Amino acid sequence: MASTTWNLDAAHSEVNFKVKHLVISTVSGQFKSFSSAVSTEGDDFTTAKISFELESGSIDTGMEMRDNHLRGDDFFNAEAFPKITFVATAVRPLEGAEYAIDGNLTIRDFTKPITLKAEFGGIAVDPYGQTKAGFEVEGKIKRSEFGLSWNAMTEAGGAVVSDEVKFQANVQYIKQ
Repeated sequence: MASTTWNLDAAHSEVNFKVKHLVISTVSGQFKSFSSAVSTEGDDFTTAKISFELESGSIDTGMEMRDNHLRGDDFFNAEAFPKITFVATAVRPLEGAEYAIDGNLTIRDFTKPITLKAEFGGIAVDPYGQTKAGFEVEGKIKRSEFGLSWNAMTEAGGAVVSDEVKFQANVQYIKQ
């Protein structure tokens, strides 16, 4: 079967995250700059070879002072580690249109295996004749496992920033 390349349609994709703040509320943000490529055998995404790359300096929480802190050495150190990468090692079908995507996530100079959950939205042809595939992907990590261990404690002894970070991506790919 022929190999098919799918390139990310950045105009119709987004990468978001959420983290608890002071244990009582959630702060959300996004990465504004990212890229990805997928190759499959035909249109079979269980055969997918996936690479995904985020620019760590493109983090945006809507608050410049917080974003600058996140880009600094306490967190991403975007100057020294400009890329966050994910490379899939396996795609496993679950129920219906759901998949588990195993792979290696690298943040700073820490690489750890993680598993993402993906829901396949399907394949459609847009008004310009381009064949597209859509996915909703979600996962969570412990940021301390990736060298993002900065924290402060509240008066009551709670963490200012949770160790658990949840992320979600809506991604659309264009068949080449």
